[in-house]
Amino acid sequence: MNYSEQPIILIVDDNPTNIKVLSGAIADSGWEILVAIDCESAIEQAEYAKPDLILLDVMMPGVNGFETCNKLKQNSATHEIPIIFMTALTDTVDKVKGLSLGAVDYITKPFQTEEVLARVNVHLKMHFLHKQLAEQKNNLEKRVEERTEELQTALKELQESQLQLVQTEKMSALGELVAGVAHEINNPISFIDGNLEFMEENISDIIKHFHLYQKDYPNPELDISKNAENIELDILIKEIPQMISSMKIGVERIGNISTSLRNFSRSDNQSKVAYDIHEGIDSTLLILKYRLQGNNKRPQIEVIKNYGNLPLIDCYSSQINQVFMNIISNSIDALDDDNSQFSYKEKKKNPGRIFINTEFNDKNQKITISFKDNGSGIPDDILKNIFEQFFTTKNVGKGTGLGLSISKQIIEEKHQGKLICNSLLGEGTELSIELPVE
Repeated sequence: MNYSEQPIILIVDDNPTNIKVLSGAIADSGWEILVAIDCESAIEQAEYAKPDLILLDVMMPGVNGFETCNKLKQNSATHEIPIIFMTALTDTVDKVKGLSLGAVDYITKPFQTEEVLARVNVHLKMHFLHKQLAEQKNNLEKRVEERTEELQTALKELQESQLQLVQTEKMSALGELVAGVAHEINNPISFIDGNLEFMEENISDIIKHFHLYQKDYPNPELDISKNAENIELDILIKEIPQMISSMKIGVERIGNISTSLRNFSRSDNQSKVAYDIHEGIDSTLLILKYRLQGNNKRPQIEVIKNYGNLPLIDCYSSQINQVFMNIISNSIDALDDDNSQFSYKEKKKNPGRIFINTEFNDKNQKITISFKDNGSGIPDDILKNIFEQFFTTKNVGKGTGLGLSISKQIIEEKHQGKLICNSLLGEGTELSIELPVE
């Protein structure tokens, strides 16, 4: 029979005559023959040479064949090697014992050459087929593993593409909306602001002119005096300038909101621009001001800012603004959820707070921005999943599970930074952003 490689046969027998007979019987088969005369040398050669078959004598002095077989089968290096017992015993019990220990067959003494060759050939063939099957299995498992890895990589790339598409479409739609609103606000603001300036000057002139009348005509007619009393003329003269001043402050605030909207929505997806981190945070806070304000369920959420001295940073500013929006919105959601179980009076004693800290490390040229709330915190089993796509603990309709996943991608993949979340139950949650300046 032809084999893909030269078979190795280990003969274990303490009788030189038996070894000579067996060697002679299989000499013409082209098999490599190894010899051992006791248990120790048999195990040593089996571990070293890895024979394809062992012919093992049962009756040996010291450690017999059964015990040797047991040791070979318990050894991880040799337990797969097929063993054929050689015995002069005809007792069925002993043959069953040998097979129960892991032997594959037995041959009886005195040896019949044809029987020895036939049995050895059969078990060599089975052994090599088993090896081929094991190799094919390993190759198949390896191919399946490689294919699985390829599919996982493809799935990850698909998810990232979907995430990027969602992010791009979301920011594009939001940017167009916000930019349009800002543009529409600017026109009436300019009109009102210009008219307020004109009105302030004119009313000032009218009041001066009226004071001249009072000076030259200190005793007006009764109808004029009565009308002045009815309309509370003196109070009006004092309040009108104050009203105009208040309206100018309101217009200025609307102008600031418009500027913040333009800064928040500016399109810079193709190239990085110089960006003021504090301006981005303040613009985001101004847009979210309505959510921070108090209502009939809770007092106002306080924002405590501790800004360091930061340099400008080159980045995709609208994407960084989106990260700020996601993080601050999540903090507000968490504080709203926490407050739902307390009375308004209890909430007033311990209002929701968001602490925003920024600092610049000149040594490693990195900016750190942290957002920390004083909410109830996040359990560990949820914390480990918060950056996964579509993972959310919010009620249906309140969250997509994409906010923090998109934020992590923006910070770490688009800007080579880090986004880390730490939380302690009962103490709150902190999201820290680290961005390289260069």
